[in-house]
Amino acid sequence: MAKTIWVLVEIENGRPARSSLEVLGKAASLGHAEAIVLGSHADEAASGIGEYGAEKVYVHSDPAYDTYLTLPAVDTLSDLLKQHQPDLLMLATTYDLRDIAARLNARNNMGLITDATDLQFEGDTLNVTVPWGGETLVTATLPEQGAGIVLTRPKAFGLEHFEGRTAEVETLNISLQASSQVMKVLERVEVESEGPSLEDASVIVSGGRGLGKAENYRLVEELATALGGAPGATRAIVDAGWLPYSHQIGQTGKTVKPTLYVAIGISGAIQHLAGMKGSRYIVAINKDEHAPIFSVADLGIVGDALTILPQLTQEVKKRKAQ
Repeated sequence: MAKTIWVLVEIENGRPARSSLEVLGKAASLGHAEAIVLGSHADEAASGIGEYGAEKVYVHSDPAYDTYLTLPAVDTLSDLLKQHQPDLLMLATTYDLRDIAARLNARNNMGLITDATDLQFEGDTLNVTVPWGGETLVTATLPEQGAGIVLTRPKAFGLEHFEGRTAEVETLNISLQASSQVMKVLERVEVESEGPSLEDASVIVSGGRGLGKAENYRLVEELATALGGAPGATRAIVDAGWLPYSHQIGQTGKTVKPTLYVAIGISGAIQHLAGMKGSRYIVAINKDEHAPIFSVADLGIVGDALTILPQLTQEVKKRKAQ
């Protein structure tokens, strides 16, 4: 009998978030995928979601889900889980969804596995692949009966299309509790940026401590702009205050899978490799010929990044102008 897998779909600018749709496609490969869409744009976002794997969609368009932080969603999901008892709840790893997962886990005594890169059912046993320490993979499972929760690592799955699939839509008739409407969202601030986001960029140029000082990071940005890509960073220079956390790539930052990843002055600690080793092509520039980054690089350049980067950027611009 096919397993019933639920996915809570986040909404961004009135549309389903790509990260949630990626998880939904994986859920559809595991069994009977159902989506839950909450918020003032829920009806709009639910339209066409069947083409991403959902066979059924639960919709509740109360604006309180947007106005108040996570608790209304936790109340709604808790009620739905008790009523329908799916086999598994899958969530993308975002700030809000991690909070929701933790609260559901504590409130309902549900098993919770985080940072999953793959999962499969073998009969009734769920086997979840989780990276451990950057290089080791372990298999985790949920020993308790009943629905468990799995948070998946960003970019672990591609975007799947199910041409012609139409999802059944069920509109929820739920009255939200006043006790869940206590943490109000007062303001949403978007970080201004130019060019593609790290998550969507096909080319990423990242800098590390080998750049020497914060002022030299502009060389990374200039090469990224010339290549039509996005600039990234290691935890070391983010912690040093050179850049905001939104630039960080690695085990405690963002996971990316661009076509081309250029690592500048990055030694290649396993924590950083965990966030970018899925890149199709990796180019490394480092003056230390023994740097671990060269073990995963398709092309390695041993030399001073501060000398090489301006020349490389100039050559890229020259060739693009031809």
